[in-house]
Amino acid sequence: MKHARTYFGFAVIILWTLAPFYWMVVTAFRDSDHTFDTTPFFTHVTLENFQDALATDKGNNFLQAIGNSLIISIATTALAVLVGVLAGYALARLNFRGKGIVTAIILAASMFPGIALVTPLFQLFSNIGWIGTYQALIIPNISFALPLTVYTLISFFRQLPWELEEAARVDGASRFTAFRKVLLPLAAPALFTTAILAFIATWNEFMLAKQLSTTATEPVTVAIARFSGPSAFEYPYAAVMAAGTLVTVPLVVMVLVFQRRIVAGLTAGGVKG
Repeated sequence: MKHARTYFGFAVIILWTLAPFYWMVVTAFRDSDHTFDTTPFFTHVTLENFQDALATDKGNNFLQAIGNSLIISIATTALAVLVGVLAGYALARLNFRGKGIVTAIILAASMFPGIALVTPLFQLFSNIGWIGTYQALIIPNISFALPLTVYTLISFFRQLPWELEEAARVDGASRFTAFRKVLLPLAAPALFTTAILAFIATWNEFMLAKQLSTTATEPVTVAIARFSGPSAFEYPYAAVMAAGTLVTVPLVVMVLVFQRRIVAGLTAGGVKG
């Protein structure tokens, strides 16, 4: 009976989270004349919605937006992981004055509401001529991805035995060499997890990108919001669903393929009894 309740809870959670995704895919493959059909299965299947999403005759440039999202997400992820792994190691393994204050500042930054940053960032980037540039989209995203990266890696590095690093130091390795050749390979699960989560968070960001990008640098989230229909009074729901499917399915597949590594990285810093 206990296991039945557990499986029922899992089924409810899976249905609750996957139902919107499933309906998006169904609508993406359904003829636009039947967009509001409530049949819960694939009916009136067509690929025209995907053609409309990729077409450029209505002012949409979805393929360019995908390229922009890849540039922004990959750059943000790489820089966040690079800085995060160094900061995580320093906060976990080194003793220095103000370490607690630095950790508290990182935690405070993760709790700061993003909406409060839109106006000052827009003013700052306008003054220095960065509106519509990639750096104006990458730098704010790094500030959002870093707290998660740092805290995940702090937890992981604290778990690693000090003896591993000390043995390398005794053999003549410098602290950086011991970190690079001994600790960093062991931190691969945590690095992989933080990279995946930072990439997904950056890929899905909309609020800042809407204000700081132009049509030349806008990511997919902004491009989808700008989709236009055949007329000013007709919203292209089917094309939007098709575009959402194109940008969501690869992320879902990536998470499913690497779910073991993600779970291993998230639980790597857990306390073992």
